[in-house]
Amino acid sequence: MTKIVFISTKSNGYLWTMVNGGTFQYGEATLDVRTALGLACGAVEGVLNANTRMRIRNSSQLVEEITRSEQVVYGINTGFGPLCTTRISPDQTRQLQENILKSHAVGVGEPLSLELSGLILVLKLHALALGFSGIREEVLDRILWHLENFCLPWIPSQGSVGASGDLAPLAHAFLPLLGLGKLWYKDQWRDTAYVLQQEQLEPLALGPKEGLALINGTQFIAAHAVLAVDKLHKVLSQADITGAMMLEGLKGSIRPFDPRLHALRPYQGTRHVAQRITYLLEGSEIMGSHADCARVQDPYSLRCMPQVHGASWEAWLHLKLATQTEINSVTDNPIILEDGLSISGGNFHGQPLALPIDYACLAASEIGNISDRRIYLSLEGDTPGLPKLLMRATGLNSGFMIPQYTTAALASENKGLCFPASADSIPTSLGQEDHVSMGSIGGRKLLRVIDNVEKILGIELFCAAQAMDFHRPLRSGRILDEIHAFVREEIPHLEDDQLMYPLMEQCIAWVSAGFISTFARHLADKHGLPYQTDYHEQFDQY
Repeated sequence: MTKIVFISTKSNGYLWTMVNGGTFQYGEATLDVRTALGLACGAVEGVLNANTRMRIRNSSQLVEEITRSEQVVYGINTGFGPLCTTRISPDQTRQLQENILKSHAVGVGEPLSLELSGLILVLKLHALALGFSGIREEVLDRILWHLENFCLPWIPSQGSVGASGDLAPLAHAFLPLLGLGKLWYKDQWRDTAYVLQQEQLEPLALGPKEGLALINGTQFIAAHAVLAVDKLHKVLSQADITGAMMLEGLKGSIRPFDPRLHALRPYQGTRHVAQRITYLLEGSEIMGSHADCARVQDPYSLRCMPQVHGASWEAWLHLKLATQTEINSVTDNPIILEDGLSISGGNFHGQPLALPIDYACLAASEIGNISDRRIYLSLEGDTPGLPKLLMRATGLNSGFMIPQYTTAALASENKGLCFPASADSIPTSLGQEDHVSMGSIGGRKLLRVIDNVEKILGIELFCAAQAMDFHRPLRSGRILDEIHAFVREEIPHLEDDQLMYPLMEQCIAWVSAGFISTFARHLADKHGLPYQTDYHEQFDQY
């Protein structure tokens, strides 16, 4: 039986949420985001079955036949890029493949996280195992060894333009096959030569087309997209919860979440958010206490949560669907069909992911923008019973004034990161590659924006819990009330100024791990409360 679990990856503290258990058949089964995450950190076992191995052997044999024939095929017996008209002799084809890894390993910048390095290997292995790349079993088995032993490559984060495959980062990813580059080995970076010696392994000698198959493809972009799908889902789920908590703290109205309103503008994301927040507020004494108040309507950051959060959910859905297609596709070049026909095309171009990544970047940023506005509202002191700056004894105390400075700074930083990377294109390869996607840059930016939004939502959770305190002894809906109680076990109500950043960091850690949203789902199951919306399969499955 599968279940949602948290697993440490021994790297930079990120906690994975995934479906645990079972075995994945590379090249046979359909890969999804959670399974890819599980494979990358060793929580899910990946295998190459007999059918897949036969398909791989047949494709490799077709490439061998091409090298012995007079047929001219790009990347097998020709040079690369603008050198595609340069014929390579049969006895030089193997050296050609090693040269391409060495010459293309020109990345710069900080190395990728181990999560991303592992994902790149998983995605490349699955794509190659589909059997259209002409690569040998031996090479795939070595990649599988790296994953099984959590011996992951050192990959610089900068250098790909996301068009002719993610050439530079993928070259670094597979240098270890030649005994070059660096590997994460026994919790530290070591030279590959040392690791192979310790493990009594020999470097591989690449065959025809194999170097090109390894570096051509969108696995760098796709790995960022996979991680973004997971992290953005946590952010969106958290935003609905902290937004509902802040609605309680600010004594906002539940009327804007009425399903009859949203039936008149029936976006799935909007209806999902309205229904989820309604479930969270069900049975709230706080909401009932001001049902007949004189306030006509709430500010947009409260009243328009279904519309704003919902639009970001729709953008997440677009990214999820594009990513799902991409990670089950063949994206190297040329491809080798079963009848031996070789087709040189453009499946390596990153545009199909670059556009949804840029869209998701904007969608994530907007969640941070509206959260920051709710935090600001909570400080104004205009809600009955809620003191200015969320603290009674202000003057001597600054209260919660300055955490909002931090969220404002983060929201502003995100705005600067929202310029679409895919709007730019700089020709490369002497004009042969004259339009590039820059999806690699978009993917890196998207993860930075999501990281900032996690911080903003953590601070909103910190402030919302403080706001809800002032309405005691009135209770919120059962799920929100228990979330509030959980927060209070670790984060005290503040009457006077004290160091806030450790408390904020704890709240941010909960958001980043997706703990609060997972806890909400657990509470709903435990108490038999509604939480799964009518749009569950669209927005909760990935």
